[in-house]
Amino acid sequence: MAHVWADSTDVEMNNVMATRLISAQSMPVIGALILLILSPRHAYPETPKPGQQRVVRQQSESGTDPQFLSALQAYRTQKYATAQKQLESLVQKNADNFEINELLGLVYVAQGEQATANRFLAKAVQIRPNLTEARTRLGTNFLALNQNDKAAIQFKKAVQLAPRDYDANHNLGEFYIQTGNISASIPFLQRAQESNPAAYNNGYDLALALDEAGRLDEARQQLQRLISLRDSAELHGVLGEVEEKSQNYLASAAQYEQAARMDPSEQNILNWGAELLLHQTFAPAVEVFKAGTQRYPQSGQLYNGLGIALYGEGQTDDAIRAYFRASDLMPSEQLSMIFVGKACEGASPVLADQIRARLQSFLEQSDDSAELDYDLAVCWLKTGQAGAKADRDVQVQSHLKHALLLNPNYGDAFFQLGALYADQRKYAEAVEQYERALKINPNAANTHYRLGQALARLGNDTRAQEELAIFQRLRKSESEATDSKQNQIQQFVYSIKNSNSNQ
Repeated sequence: MAHVWADSTDVEMNNVMATRLISAQSMPVIGALILLILSPRHAYPETPKPGQQRVVRQQSESGTDPQFLSALQAYRTQKYATAQKQLESLVQKNADNFEINELLGLVYVAQGEQATANRFLAKAVQIRPNLTEARTRLGTNFLALNQNDKAAIQFKKAVQLAPRDYDANHNLGEFYIQTGNISASIPFLQRAQESNPAAYNNGYDLALALDEAGRLDEARQQLQRLISLRDSAELHGVLGEVEEKSQNYLASAAQYEQAARMDPSEQNILNWGAELLLHQTFAPAVEVFKAGTQRYPQSGQLYNGLGIALYGEGQTDDAIRAYFRASDLMPSEQLSMIFVGKACEGASPVLADQIRARLQSFLEQSDDSAELDYDLAVCWLKTGQAGAKADRDVQVQSHLKHALLLNPNYGDAFFQLGALYADQRKYAEAVEQYERALKINPNAANTHYRLGQALARLGNDTRAQEELAIFQRLRKSESEATDSKQNQIQQFVYSIKNSNSNQ
């Protein structure tokens, strides 16, 4: 599954979007300590919002300036226009004052004016080039302006100034995560963790980075250390993924189950159920998804999972009803309809009629799905009334040809079109379609068999025997990946992972 990086709202994390303005030791004149925490969820920086800011002030031995303190108070109470006016007056008289430039830059950041803020934040760095917090803040602002190269310079300089500092290393690691360089983030997150082993969010992101980099043993060890410090459902969920990638499937299922029991969220239930489906343990999966749909009755994904589990158990009609419910909850998503189409052949006559009607209705709204056209064609072919064979054949041919128009490399559609022509005793046309199918998938055993039969009907016994011999050879080694249930499971699990990625 795609990862959701740590929510860095803890003060202790002080990540890329959480930096100290100035230290008590760096205030020879004004005497204020400002702590600004801008913490959007997940990785990417965005315009800071008033609710994401926190400011703390502290007296220094050198006294205070009333106008600056008034501006600071205005900033703390989110009266940014007032603070801006006071600070702009001050900066004209004290252009080289660090605290004034720094706070004025933050006032502009708070108002979403990062470009203007950059001038003052950069001036503050020029005045105090060895202050890591100022470097971090300027880097953060560059990041918000999508000037990643300039941001990298500031974050790297902060680490050079304080090589073992937790904040500096953590911030650079988070910068690499935010800019998609996961491997580069690991050494800095590791150094930060060495400085503060109890830092949960840093440790969590380190585990995710190790997981995504394929360093699974290290990721497992990191997650186990975190669990010993702060046991949480999200850690068990990530550990479940690590165990799955390591092919420790029983351990993986146990971790997903633990996550769902600790926090029975919709996503945790989906992950647990999907893991059971992957191992084709359908009966337990049915129970998990049933419980999930009772807790989250508006979740189309959970109903899709329930449908697959029921289908795997051989309860085809119940599976179809679950798919119908999923489609009702997600009318614009085609995944439920694809599952419905695959189950059509085993459906009762009444449900088969409903499946064809639903597929037809969906295609009338969105006619760009080759797979649904194919499924509807096969549904007509397998369940259409024998007494209306001519009408049925028209439907089958129409939908197969439209599927091939949308996807000219749809080998299964060529195969089914060949089967339709063979059923109509149009053997030459059937041979043509089978041969097209074999150009796309030359190792399809059943296609060689059908081609051999059609060739025999045309009197070409030599080629017919060659095709049947190929069929005999391939039949022994043909992959089980063509199994309908397994295909549905893979599509469902992919949809869950894609959903996680979108989150």
